Amino acid sequence: LSAVNVKWGKEKFDGVELNTDEPPMVFKAQLFALTGVQPARQKVMVKGGTLKDEDWGNIKIKNGMTLLMMGSADALPEEPIARPVFVEDMTEEQLASAMELPCGLTNLGNTCYMNATVQCIRSVPEVKEALKRYGGALRASGEMASAQYITAALRDLFDSMDKTSSSIPPIILLQFLHMAFPQFAEKGDQGQYLQQDANECWVQMMRVLQQKLEGIEGDTVMETDSGATAASSKKKSLIDQFFSIEFET
Repeated sequence: LSAVNVKWGKEKFDGVELNTDEPPMVFKAQLFALTGVQPARQKVMVKGGTLKDEDWGNIKIKNGMTLLMMGSADALPEEPIARPVFVEDMTEEQLASAMELPCGLTNLGNTCYMNATVQCIRSVPEVKEALKRYGGALRASGEMASAQYITAALRDLFDSMDKTSSSIPPIILLQFLHMAFPQFAEKGDQGQYLQQDANECWVQMMRVLQQKLEGIEGDTVMETDSGATAASSKKKSLIDQFFSIEFET
């Protein structure tokens, strides 16, 4: 594990952690959290070459060295409108998209517990809509920083999943989850991530969303057997509103 400096335009980030036991894409995800530049748009140069996504090649990293990053945080230009494609001319990916098959998540090494939790949360329409309305940034500081960047990362991941039926690697969300809850970053003797409990991940993710997603004012959550409507007033959290139970005597 090394601490390096990253120069990006007029900005410089000192002491950025870099682990060469992990693929360069993980380090690029950290740079994305710092700069807002998507990993696909990053060009990271160091003495010896340019960083790839999958392996470090012949690049040697030394503690305290400076890396130069190029890339713009501006939105990518819109793709040109494609001409109509007939079913018989479609690829497998295009057919899957036309059939509205759900997007999958890549297993990044015993991360199925997190993937299952994300897919479960995504199946709740009210949570998806609340995340779309959430305006928090991926960069945050202070006591509630971890809750903010995990919520923002989940929002951005859902947005990406809505645009494709291919499998997506949830690298940024995984990195933020490890930063906020180090128990999920535990590794075995061979350096691989250990399997974790999906229920524990669910509990931690729901607590994060409980802090950041506001309730819906005047929303009808359920109807009683007598036909009377139990309309919830605006609660502190959407999670409390849709996932809690209240008993009356």
